[in-house]
Amino acid sequence: MKNNKDKADAEKPDERATSSAQGRGRARSTRARTAGGKKLNPEVMASAEQKALEGLKQRTEEGHLKAGRTPPSQGVAGRRSGGTVVIDDSIRPVPVTEDEKLLQQPGPRTDFTRTDPWRVMRIMGEFIEGFDTLASVDKAVTIFGSARIGPDDPTYDLAVETARLLAEAGFAIITGAGPGIMEAGNKGARLGGGRSIGCNIELPFEQGANPYVDTLIDFRYFFVRKTMFIKYSVAFVIFPGGFGTLDELFEALTLIQTGKIYKFPVILFGRYYWAGLLRWLQARVLSEGKISDGDLDLMLVTDNPSEAAQAIISAYNSLGKTAGDQYEETEGRSHKGDGQTK
Repeated sequence: MKNNKDKADAEKPDERATSSAQGRGRARSTRARTAGGKKLNPEVMASAEQKALEGLKQRTEEGHLKAGRTPPSQGVAGRRSGGTVVIDDSIRPVPVTEDEKLLQQPGPRTDFTRTDPWRVMRIMGEFIEGFDTLASVDKAVTIFGSARIGPDDPTYDLAVETARLLAEAGFAIITGAGPGIMEAGNKGARLGGGRSIGCNIELPFEQGANPYVDTLIDFRYFFVRKTMFIKYSVAFVIFPGGFGTLDELFEALTLIQTGKIYKFPVILFGRYYWAGLLRWLQARVLSEGKISDGDLDLMLVTDNPSEAAQAIISAYNSLGKTAGDQYEETEGRSHKGDGQTK
């Protein structure tokens, strides 16, 4: 009996430890929250997605209203490039974008025009249209930033001035064609006598193009549009903005980091706005070894349009060629070396 009791007592610490660990596991699981402090469940996720879309629409409309225009999403038809792009809403009662349909899970299909092979052809068509329209662009700078910033915001004027200086130096200006900072970029291009290009994107609501765009291209697919931004630009100027702006920022940094593009200035405009992000990158991401010291030097931070423009002009002059030209030269040397006899 004593041996059995000793054996039971010996097992109790392990049982208590297991119970304690399970308790800690349960405690940890109940602490999981969204970044906004809510417990994540399907209802919260659906609500967040709907609110995010509504917020995007509100910010876009606000940019148009601040510029003194009626937003196209409120019933006024917006400008489009080429033929009219029709959003196919036959699948569901709410508008569905082509991006959304492409990313949906596979299901039963009866119409070939709704299949992935058909979408591949449409994607090819978008690439061809973009390449054909922008083929004559030798050097351009893409300007990103919030759609909700109006002409009375000092940042708007700074974006206009930055784009104007670049246009006077011979650079075309590319934007997302919308209101806010995008409009400021296109306005500056026009004031500087440069080419003003807008790459619009299909959204569940009508975004419309700002009136300062000279060359307008409409895209159904985000990744095709993003390719145009990178392919025809020699630099990005990132003004204060939200998720879309951050997406373009980190995509450019990733392409530089992985050697896909070369001598490509990424200008963060607005020291105060970007200070928190840069502190986090230094204090958390860099300190934990997720990036290297050199990665932080891929970004130039300024509040001065002249500094931003000069940095881009200097980088372009030192390169002397577009990133694509340099890549082709590198590939040519590589192939030539492969053909040499040892």
